[in-house]
Amino acid sequence: MPVNRIDVELTDQQKAAADAALAALAAALPCLINLTAAERATLNRLGESNLAFVVKALVIAEAHPEILPASFTLDAFRHDVELVDRLYAIRHALRRLCGRLDDTCLAAGSEAYGAALQVYRYAKLQQLASSALGGTVDELGRRFAHKPHRKRTGPAA
Repeated sequence: MPVNRIDVELTDQQKAAADAALAALAAALPCLINLTAAERATLNRLGESNLAFVVKALVIAEAHPEILPASFTLDAFRHDVELVDRLYAIRHALRRLCGRLDDTCLAAGSEAYGAALQVYRYAKLQQLASSALGGTVDELGRRFAHKPHRKRTGPAA
């Protein structure tokens, strides 16, 4: 028997509370946007080292606004830096939570799949002894059926 790392029930009330919390989080952050893949590809990346650069640049810009052209909007720059700072804290907390969610899904899924494999093995043995299970074992076995490789008839796309 495989190790049972997780043995809990997620109740309907807990699921509803989580859904409500996610909806509340989305409502609390109406500033969030969606980017297309093309838009993402064109944007500068702000990593940890670039964040320090941005903060230092803001300090310089605030200390010496006279070096900036009239078209440069210091307030917009400041707001972007403040937004990143606040969003990073939320993002970090969400990534930790998502990591735990991923780990829990992985563990529960692994246990469920391992148990299903055991059921399949026992069902195959039972089917050999009698035909009481009918076609259900064959139905489960379709999961492991290999599809034949098709030969290409034309040039590769």
